[in-house]
Amino acid sequence: MKNAKRLQSLMVGTALLATGMPSWAVVDSPGGPAVLGLNLQTPVTQIAREIYSLHTLMLYICLAIFIAVFAVMFYSIIKHRKSKGHKAASFHESTTVEIAWTVVPFLIVIGMALPATKTVVAMKDTSNADLTIKATGMQWKWGYDYIKGEGQGVSFLSSLSTPREQVVDPTKIKSDNYLLEVDNEVVVPVNKKVRIILTANDVIHSWAMPSFGVKQDAIPGFVRDTWFKVEKTGTYRGQCSELCGKEHAFMPIVVKVVTDTEYTQWVNAKKKELAAKTNDPN
Repeated sequence: MKNAKRLQSLMVGTALLATGMPSWAVVDSPGGPAVLGLNLQTPVTQIAREIYSLHTLMLYICLAIFIAVFAVMFYSIIKHRKSKGHKAASFHESTTVEIAWTVVPFLIVIGMALPATKTVVAMKDTSNADLTIKATGMQWKWGYDYIKGEGQGVSFLSSLSTPREQVVDPTKIKSDNYLLEVDNEVVVPVNKKVRIILTANDVIHSWAMPSFGVKQDAIPGFVRDTWFKVEKTGTYRGQCSELCGKEHAFMPIVVKVVTDTEYTQWVNAKKKELAAKTNDPN
């Protein structure tokens, strides 16, 4: 979806340039996807790095199998062709062949499954979290409630902040974080384990943050959880990655990772803001 949007923007920009109308340059989104990016986003958590390593390992294994299989196939076709007088061998009910093509794939699958299982188990371990946040998906925004740890009691909605005219008018200049910017960011401290509890009010949504190695569905009537521990301060961007309706493309997720001191200051400011709203009769 994101790449399709960027490709569409690039095509529209090219068309406008050709007609002499205003255009804009498509650039990388800070903390989000890169233009013409073909690989995974830069990992900023241990889990994301493990996922990246597994992705690379599986790619190499599949590439090795591809080369080996096609090398044997083409060698057999060329060296044992009928024009050279070779006759087809019969492997009917060959015990050796049956054992070979059962055992070899089994060992390959085991070799791939062991490191993957270790990472999957680590992804599901949400124990001993420093901070717990409930994220509720709804059409088409996210609601966040800080329910445990510093910041407990903070609650807010997070909606797309990209102006609507940028969406509907192709002549408008797009922001660098077009469709990946919100009015209220999720703020968390760096190097702290953050547990995210997920549910939804209406349909299935999905809380996805590629640079964290996190993607978890939010399902109405169910409570699911995931976690992350970001090792670098900054602003990171993701999106709902479950088709949830006509505004699905307008449900970004923005997480701002700050130092402990900055986080405490944000919590205090947020609580004062919430208290002021509580006392406001309007």
